[in-house]
Amino acid sequence: MSEEMIAKIKELAKERQAIILVHNYQLGEVQDIGDYVGDSLGLSRIAAQTEAKVIVFCGVHFMAETAAILSPDKTVLLPDANAGCPMANMVTGRQLRNLKEQHPGAVVVTYVNSTAEVKAESDICCTSANAVEVVRSIPEDKEIIFAPDRNLGSYVASQLGRDMILWNGFCPTHERILPEHVKQAKNDHPDAQLLVHPESRPAVVKLADFVGSTTGILNYCRESNGKEFIIATECGIMHTLKKENPGKKFYLASEVADCPNMKLSTLEKVLWALEDMQPVVTVDKEIAARALRPIEKMLAITAS
Repeated sequence: MSEEMIAKIKELAKERQAIILVHNYQLGEVQDIGDYVGDSLGLSRIAAQTEAKVIVFCGVHFMAETAAILSPDKTVLLPDANAGCPMANMVTGRQLRNLKEQHPGAVVVTYVNSTAEVKAESDICCTSANAVEVVRSIPEDKEIIFAPDRNLGSYVASQLGRDMILWNGFCPTHERILPEHVKQAKNDHPDAQLLVHPESRPAVVKLADFVGSTTGILNYCRESNGKEFIIATECGIMHTLKKENPGKKFYLASEVADCPNMKLSTLEKVLWALEDMQPVVTVDKEIAARALRPIEKMLAITAS
């Protein structure tokens, strides 16, 4: 049945002139049908550059919103309208405006894991792949507000030796990875290197042999001479890791690092989205125009 469904998806995607973008944390079978599989930065670039008329975004709502902002002339479909992001919901535009009023002149750096409304209140966006680079581009004498992820902000601050005002948001999935989980995994697999996503707790990041985005982790494993790796990020990445590195062994730092929202997209829902051209993700034009500026600033810095 799945082969028949995959054939239907590919046929419909061609008919609709659609591109299927898939995040690394999605179900393995969904990753396998993607025209592009990657992290937030890579997917943002593809969304901005694609000539396709339709973008099917297998991820969560803020990602589809970002694609709609970058490609306002495209139809952006999110296979499951309920695929939200708890971290993105931890800050609102009003809350960020209130914080900005308390710190006039501060530069607002916002993680792309945020709503369009919050991006619209920001000076520049970042992803986990380029957050250090983005913050490094801001003059040393400028105060920085970093939202919404306190863990990614803490990691960036530690790398650059800069004080930042950190919003108290976090990714519940990465927050569930505890130092004791990591230490147990290291005891169980003493020859394995520990690779950690910077959304993780600072105490977990400190134990890492390598810290990076999903793409950073994938690249590291592909290029490393090592044979065993403990992975401290969402479990969906294991699909590509194992597929790309058949001679290497991978262990999850924690079995509970599973994002239910990222697993809402299925082959059936991708097919239905293409059949019905629903659910469509749109962004208010005024908010989209304001949110576009910080996203474009981010893309300009990482392209230079």
